[in-house]
Amino acid sequence: MIDVPKVPAIPTGSVALAIGLSLLSLVFFDLMGLIIKRLSADYSAAELSAYRNFFGLIPSAIALWSSRSWHDGGRRLRVRQWTLIGARGLIVTLAQLMFYLSLGRIAFASATTISYSSGLFMTAFAVLLLGERVGIIRWIAVVIGFVGVVMVMGPGRDTFTFDSLLPLAAAALYALTGVTARLIDDDVPSALINLYSTGFAVLGSVVLALLLGGFSPIQNASDFAWIIAMGVSGGIAVLLLVISFRMTEQSNLAPFSYLGIPMAFVFGWMFFGEAPWQDLFPGAILIVIGGLLVVWRERRRTRLV
Repeated sequence: MIDVPKVPAIPTGSVALAIGLSLLSLVFFDLMGLIIKRLSADYSAAELSAYRNFFGLIPSAIALWSSRSWHDGGRRLRVRQWTLIGARGLIVTLAQLMFYLSLGRIAFASATTISYSSGLFMTAFAVLLLGERVGIIRWIAVVIGFVGVVMVMGPGRDTFTFDSLLPLAAAALYALTGVTARLIDDDVPSALINLYSTGFAVLGSVVLALLLGGFSPIQNASDFAWIIAMGVSGGIAVLLLVISFRMTEQSNLAPFSYLGIPMAFVFGWMFFGEAPWQDLFPGAILIVIGGLLVVWRERRRTRLV
């Protein structure tokens, strides 16, 4: 999961290359999630969130420095809406806590698949917070997607636990950060918003870790290497996604993001021997259909404007 820039830059690159980079970012996001799942046995989700956010400052700074709009705007660092930007960083902290907890408690593919409901939450939040008018097609898409989420969570099945609600809560919180980004002044570069939000997330995750028991001593050099790998994987994923969003429109990339669902299934099976086929399908297919309907309707509406 990532705090995606609120307004993509004017497309300047190859669509095919942008799609390739976005798919590669999914691989690194999954690698980060796999490492988090591995480390969850010895370190709390709050600790891992703090480490992740600390390393996340590096790609955020690189993205800002490589931002043409930031340089063209005089490399401004001051912003007006500090409260809103800080709140978004703290929301990210809570979202990470929920998602990282879920990675340690339920199947990797199940947690990842449920998290893809964030796009559906964004539709609902856009109505509530931005006053957007959503037509019948997008509401049908949301309903289809949420039916899929419920099927993956599996209330009534023996495998269902309340831990399945964790990635759903994380998806809602990630969606909230995406929608509230559109409330920030348009002249503030997306890369600057991302850097400040990450900074607040660092502070929030450190405080949260201290409140929930503090930081555990890193047990050995191997764990330290895994923690670094976690941060590096997440950082590379963020950077690749930002670059891809600068090269083409978001609507060109969104359909391919759902390839992350089968990718997560394969990784979960390869590294942890998990194969929750009955839990994932057909619910995962409905999540994809709902998400693609939203994308299709959004692209059609944009063309008509």
